[in-house]
Amino acid sequence: MKGRIFSGMRPTGSLHIGHLSVIQNWVKLQSEYQSYFGIVDQHALTTGYEDGLDFGTLIREIALDWLSVGIDPDKSAVFVQSHIKEHAELHLLLSMITPLSWLERVPTYKDQMQQLGKEGGKDISTYGFLGYPLLMAADILVYKADTVPVGEDQIPHVELCREIARRFNHIYGPVFPEPKALIGKVPLLPGVDGRKMSKSYNNTISLTASTEEIKEKVQQMVTDPARLRKDDPGHPEVCVVYKFHEIYTPEVAEVEENCRGGKIGCVACKRHLAENLDKLLSPFRERRAVWEEPGKIEKVLEQGAEQARSVTQVTMKEVRQMMGLK
Repeated sequence: MKGRIFSGMRPTGSLHIGHLSVIQNWVKLQSEYQSYFGIVDQHALTTGYEDGLDFGTLIREIALDWLSVGIDPDKSAVFVQSHIKEHAELHLLLSMITPLSWLERVPTYKDQMQQLGKEGGKDISTYGFLGYPLLMAADILVYKADTVPVGEDQIPHVELCREIARRFNHIYGPVFPEPKALIGKVPLLPGVDGRKMSKSYNNTISLTASTEEIKEKVQQMVTDPARLRKDDPGHPEVCVVYKFHEIYTPEVAEVEENCRGGKIGCVACKRHLAENLDKLLSPFRERRAVWEEPGKIEKVLEQGAEQARSVTQVTMKEVRQMMGLK
């Protein structure tokens, strides 16, 4: 019998190449697990409740990106979190039994309070922000997911989810499995300027980038500052272009050798990378054009919501019975 996974992303608009490895991992897993992928719009409100977010557009964009990379609605349930009311109900009920100290000790809480609050100027001294790891736990547990694909930075959230499942089962009786984290290899790609890749820095390569946009972005990439002439020996370890070659160029050993030996200039090296990235993204552009046809995304999300509810409604009926809410 197949295991079951849940994972999700906040709707922040079109995704960039830094997100690609996560989605490609989902594409692989959807053939191995019962897969539930949520566009978690309620999570976006925990830090963006004042931002006047256009959820209709944002949700459509991220759904298009997922489907263009290869998420298959015949294999996976793709849905919007807020369309499945059981997420919010389980979050509320779990909040009744979750000690405040468990939420306050989540490592990302203090970090983001500093970065987004004190430094970023956002008012996130709210229960919603403190409780977002609990909402994440509800997202997972409402599907009785036994596996959660995450990056290493999300491990504390999965551990909290496991603790909450144990506490519920101890108080009321066995209902939830304790999900395990499935650590994906997520390469940390820098932005084209060498800083962290972020849309706010305008240093990303969009998954929807055209051939010309890819060339333009690659031309902006920072290379070895000590290399003044094309026949100077290069130092690929300090070059942004090479960091992309390591992931997206099969013949990366040859690229490194030619760079260190001064056999290829930075202009030619960038051209090689741009061609490889265009080959990578071209099929996504083609699939996206198909999914952009009127009504297709809406049908996928409606179908996914029906699949999701067929699970969450059963879970919540059991939860209510165990808690005496008959």
